[in-house]
Amino acid sequence: MTGEAAVDRERLLAAYAPEQRSMPQIRMNFVASIDGAVTVDGRSGGLGDANDRLAMQVMRTVADVVLVGAGTVRVEGYGGLAVDEADAAWRRSHGLADQPRIAVVSSRLDLDPRHPFFRDAVRRPVVVTHAAAAEARRAALAEVADVLVCGEGEGDVVDLAEAQRALADLGLAQVLCEGGPHLFGALLDADLVDEVCLSLSPMLVGGEAGRIVQGSREAARSMKLGHAMPAGDLLLLRYVRG
Repeated sequence: MTGEAAVDRERLLAAYAPEQRSMPQIRMNFVASIDGAVTVDGRSGGLGDANDRLAMQVMRTVADVVLVGAGTVRVEGYGGLAVDEADAAWRRSHGLADQPRIAVVSSRLDLDPRHPFFRDAVRRPVVVTHAAAAEARRAALAEVADVLVCGEGEGDVVDLAEAQRALADLGLAQVLCEGGPHLFGALLDADLVDEVCLSLSPMLVGGEAGRIVQGSREAARSMKLGHAMPAGDLLLLRYVRG
């Protein structure tokens, strides 16, 4: 098997476009090594290749909103997230805005309004928090983002089911969650994960790198294989609710 691309954009668009756009759905997207590592040197970027990046771009293209945790924003940046003109044209042809929105979940709101996530956003970002978050921080972030208050904040936890409903009320029914692992864990605990898309990278990492999910209760959940798509030496896996 060679490292050459085995997938193209049109095939991926057909594979990842949602069947029912109006039905709220949360899709997870991660890349992991074949020995289970989710990062190399603390970042996920070292695991992916051009095929993984193409799949991620297509998933962003078909999504209404890209959802990430505050820790992922601090590590990965996410400033100026945008699809290219060809993908924007696909979105227009399907009745969507040129660009997906981007949302961050944060209990403590320890986010700088001057961060590139806000400063370089191509559409107004969304901040998802709870009622117990500091009012001054909420007010500061409301200058640069739409702030959704979801839950009373008991245990310093955002009510993610309420967050999904609030996003859908904004017309953001198709949610692409790109992590991190703790947000994945919280969504699992809330039984809100409808799809898991995993790029299996042909790398062995070793060390103490974490898994794609952390912090959740142990509970087995059956999923069904949506597709297993070879892409060079990388494998694009998609699992859906059973």
